[in-house]
Amino acid sequence: MPAISDAKILIIATDGFEQDELFGPRERLLAAGAQVVLASPGGDPIQGMVQDQKGDTITPDILLDAVDIEEYDALVIPGGVANPDTLRTIDAAIEIVRGFDDAGKPIAAICHGPWLLVEADIVEDRTVTSWPSVRTDLENAGAIVVDRSVVVDDNLITSRKPDDVPDFTDALIRLVEEAEVDA
Repeated sequence: MPAISDAKILIIATDGFEQDELFGPRERLLAAGAQVVLASPGGDPIQGMVQDQKGDTITPDILLDAVDIEEYDALVIPGGVANPDTLRTIDAAIEIVRGFDDAGKPIAAICHGPWLLVEADIVEDRTVTSWPSVRTDLENAGAIVVDRSVVVDDNLITSRKPDDVPDFTDALIRLVEEAEVDA
């Protein structure tokens, strides 16, 4: 089975991302040898949050507008309230989500991150989970919403909160490795 170390993973985020939901998967993927690229609307460092308190910042590697979906094996969308709420108003972010879904590539969204899945119109008849306040939006978009630490439905991986990051990242690694086997 191919290793995650052969993969190139894209994370999309902006100010207000939940710190554990970006840094947790990123650090684990990097430790496993994957190449991880952070894309954001601008080039300045973006502000992480630990719930409602400012956390660490991180500088994006590229701009959202420069993303070539063909170069990546999977997409990660961290939560936090402000991060996905801002990204869902940016056409480039929505096109990235749609492009990954159209290509059948893994998309992993945690906490409030599934808002982008709703905005990209890719959740109808799909089983997902999220932070509780996002669940009505998912249901209204036609999703089947459950309350589990991680849900995998075809190429979509969703989780609820920072405590789910280990299960979330494990599911992403498994799906990327399975996708490489099928390729």
